[in-house]
Amino acid sequence: MKPLLPPLLAILRLWRPRFPALGAGILVSLVALASGLALLSLSGLRLAGSALGLLLASGLLLRGLGLGRVVLRYLERLMTHAATFQALADLRVWFFRRIAVSAAGGLGFRRTGDVLGRLVGDVEALDGLYLRLLVPLSGVLLTLPLLALVIGARSVSLALPVCLLFVAVALLLPWLAARASTRAGVPLAEAQSGLRVASLDLAAGLREIVAFGAGARIAEIVREREGRLLVAQHSLARNGAAAGAVSFLCGQAAVLLVLAAAIGFGLPRISGLAAVLSLFLLLACFESVSGLVRAGVLAGSMAQSARRVLEAGAATGPVAGPTPPVPQASMRPTPPADATLRLEDVGYRWSADRPPVFDGLSLAIPAGARVALLGPSGAGKSTLASLLLRVVAPQSGRITYGGVDVTGLDVAGLRRQIAWLSQSTHLFDDTIRANLLLAAPDADDAALWTALEQARIAEFVRSLPDQLDEWLGENGAGVSGGQGRRLALARTLLSPASVLILDEPCAGLDSDTERAFLSTLFEVAAGRTVILIAHRLTGVERLDRVWRLQQGRAVPAA
Repeated sequence: MKPLLPPLLAILRLWRPRFPALGAGILVSLVALASGLALLSLSGLRLAGSALGLLLASGLLLRGLGLGRVVLRYLERLMTHAATFQALADLRVWFFRRIAVSAAGGLGFRRTGDVLGRLVGDVEALDGLYLRLLVPLSGVLLTLPLLALVIGARSVSLALPVCLLFVAVALLLPWLAARASTRAGVPLAEAQSGLRVASLDLAAGLREIVAFGAGARIAEIVREREGRLLVAQHSLARNGAAAGAVSFLCGQAAVLLVLAAAIGFGLPRISGLAAVLSLFLLLACFESVSGLVRAGVLAGSMAQSARRVLEAGAATGPVAGPTPPVPQASMRPTPPADATLRLEDVGYRWSADRPPVFDGLSLAIPAGARVALLGPSGAGKSTLASLLLRVVAPQSGRITYGGVDVTGLDVAGLRRQIAWLSQSTHLFDDTIRANLLLAAPDADDAALWTALEQARIAEFVRSLPDQLDEWLGENGAGVSGGQGRRLALARTLLSPASVLILDEPCAGLDSDTERAFLSTLFEVAAGRTVILIAHRLTGVERLDRVWRLQQGRAVPAA
């Protein structure tokens, strides 16, 4: 069984910038708890005093405490939930940034459904770390000493077993429940991930499923994975039920002890008023920690979710280069004006258990040149694009831009000079305008229409009801493959980049559409360096040089 605390503590370290807001929420929760304890205890004294004809707590004080408790509880909910949402948002941003390093351009060997599950489901599960664990546990620091002082002042013999039962409910049982549920947390997280992956496959591949009549088989896979999830959830529920039952019995045992002391049965007798005060305070204290046992049951799945998020965020691939990183202060924010690219004896492999993608790759691409890199799948064409964009760094050799090693250039500045149009360029579920502005956030409408004209798609956009504000749909579902590719080209052309990397830009297009697209592309890319990465050439490209990638090296092609 993997340790429970390390992944949860690691998440808390990531939340360090939110500690002031998290701490303020805990402070307000303690004040609200103190108000609730005082209200219930004084209410008990007033009831007892009424029976004896005494006024032991004024109605005005009780009304003030009641109103204060309502306000404080509302403020507690407001502050703790706001702090939680901010912390979870920070965690999602951290996760996205980490995963983007290795997954940019489809590089991460990860399943989309699994990444989605970790980004949404696993991060969301961690809201209980603060709301269900830290906030109630901080209340124990108030309730346990108060319980010991108030009851101990009347009877030490009564205070000792009552406090031991309270410690069992507030600390021991949640810890034992967490350890027991850790085993159930692993299959639960795996089952949730598996169901998300299967469901995403079902939705994304619906056309293929219908075409091949595979609906029954795919539905059976979804049902089977849903069955695994139900089994894991039932196991966790059984742990929760058992821990809850023991917690309830401990609370009832504490109540029986107070009643026994009130009548002097087996314990030194205490007065009726002391018994009433102790009983009401006891009920309030036990109620304040009643959720901790349930939180302990969930802690196992929380720890597993934290572990999955941290593992995904840490698995960034071999990004670091062979040389020490250049200090940020010494980096050039603006790349040189000369856009000449050179790869000098570059070596790279994705992981130690995979063969090298490049072994001594050397290329020289002059500024303004039009070159092609050909090769079959797996030859390293997309990896080369990743190296040029500094998504990953070479493990041997170096890459220069304008004679300067790219490791000495600011990443953002370099990527403003190198634009990328891939075979799977994504169109977001948004307007045409928003998709285009991804490349140039400050572009005005005139610049957008110019790019659309250059990409030979402006006439189509003008024919749409909302033109630039037309909604494209998920993954550009509202346009054809050729139209979507031209919109992606327009987005690329909006970039001020001096170098255009075209990674299989015509994949999936028919031959006529492919020829028309490439003809347009090479026409509008005048004055820029064009690097075409493809399986083959169509004959319409006007190229200065062609290489073929073979066995990790570039060989001139005829």
